[in-house]
Amino acid sequence: MTTIISNSFLSAFFLLLLSSLNFVPLGVSNPPPTCGPVFPPDAVAVYAEDIHFLQFALNLEYLEADYFLFGALGYGLDQVAQELAMGGPPPKGAKKANLDDLAKRIVEEFGYQEVGHLRVIKSTVGGYPRPLLDLSASNFAAIMDNAFGHHLEPPFDPYANSVNYMLSSYLIPYVGLTGYAGMNPFLNGYKIKRLLGGLLGVESGQDAVIRMYLYERSQELVHTYNYTVAEFTTQISKLRNNLGRCGIKDEGVIVPTNLGAENLTTSNVLSAMSDSKSYGRTPAEILRIVYGTGNEHVPGGFLPNGGDGKIARQLLVPPPYY
Repeated sequence: MTTIISNSFLSAFFLLLLSSLNFVPLGVSNPPPTCGPVFPPDAVAVYAEDIHFLQFALNLEYLEADYFLFGALGYGLDQVAQELAMGGPPPKGAKKANLDDLAKRIVEEFGYQEVGHLRVIKSTVGGYPRPLLDLSASNFAAIMDNAFGHHLEPPFDPYANSVNYMLSSYLIPYVGLTGYAGMNPFLNGYKIKRLLGGLLGVESGQDAVIRMYLYERSQELVHTYNYTVAEFTTQISKLRNNLGRCGIKDEGVIVPTNLGAENLTTSNVLSAMSDSKSYGRTPAEILRIVYGTGNEHVPGGFLPNGGDGKIARQLLVPPPYY
């Protein structure tokens, strides 16, 4: 009797074990698992109004792609994926940066990621040729002068070394991620929402890597200047807040505790609101910053001829009361 009970127990135990391992007896079919969301049959993948928001983002994706590719490789989108540039003018002043191995690997990866972003946005909502980009050292020098309120001597050169390049990169992905966070509430199509989520995740990751790189060096003096890395990030963030003209949506890597997480930290590896959500910006705010003019109707800075896409083109025309 004991033997019968033991055998029955062992049989039941092994059946339970095999079922937990998704074991299926020979000859019994096992349907494939569902691995993605199932949308209602009447769900809309892309709404017409969604298209213009994602096309607006191409302005920054072009900027990031060429800046990172040139910085790491010495050549850009025209050599890596010419079809994505769609015949747009080559960027002004872009060149290979003097990067150490760590920075080069990071920047090269970022560059290729931006190529993927351009491709997936265009394959989903279409696009337009690359606008004229000013990636010259003189443009970055003017931005840094504006950030500090006086002329830096010698002029800031983003291509001179790894720290300078990462400081100049601090200018770029964060603006993109705040733009994606800002447009999120206005999107409706499920395919567009999934696209934005994927783009925002990678842009946020890029910004986090750049900020961590700079945070680790926060107390080091930037070569030839009597300012630390942390002071550079603070001044750049203040400049973007001033240009955006919509309050604090930007913070350096070291902050007073009233801007830290739960008002308890001075470290600020991730810039966030008081409840640790990402800040969001509108297209108009983005253009004020990227143009460097504080005015979405007046181009300049990284986009000397202005941005492209319906939203940017409409904002180039000032309203009647302006």
